[in-house]
Amino acid sequence: MDVSDRSRIRQALERYAATGYGDVKALRGEFHGLYRLRVGKWRVFFALEPDLVRVISIDNPGQAY
Repeated sequence: MDVSDRSRIRQALERYAATGYGDVKALRGEFHGLYRLRVGKWRVFFALEPDLVRVISIDNPGQAY
């Protein structure tokens, strides 16, 4: 992952944590309780905890699903 992608992902996570805004979907099935944030070609999988967004993994769609 290059520097610009890392920066975009960090900004998207910070924006989501502050405002709840972003391309986010709740996951189902075995991933119930986790969420997916789409940032360009990247997918950020995370869990919501009180006052915390815990990142589980960051993958591109070919690896993620």
